[in-house]
Amino acid sequence: QVQLVESGGGLVQAGGSLRLSCAASGRTFSNYIMGWFRQAPGKEREFVATISYSGSSTHYADSVKGRFTISRDNGKNTVSLQMNSLRPEDTAVYYCAAAGHYSTTYHYPGEYDYWGQGTQVTVSS
Repeated sequence: QVQLVESGGGLVQAGGSLRLSCAASGRTFSNYIMGWFRQAPGKEREFVATISYSGSSTHYADSVKGRFTISRDNGKNTVSLQMNSLRPEDTAVYYCAAAGHYSTTYHYPGEYDYWGQGTQVTVSS
């Protein structure tokens, strides 16, 4: 079992920045691919970013590329999402997730084994 707890959400004006963090506990953190997803009201959960075991490889949704940065600290068992140039359409509940098995893209919720409870991000115009 892996427990994930997100923090750092809040209300920010368009153009502003937020940094989300996700603290993991339970099993060896470096054995998991980590991802961030988000879900807006009435919409499906969508991929935001993913990072490899060591942090050497990252992938982003086109909608956040160039604005968001995912990173991880395996010594501290944390994964972060730095969000810059925020837009109202970034408003959603943001979730971190951990994948402990091989998959193809890590861009889909079904590829992940563990989820945090989510943290609300609201961007006002």
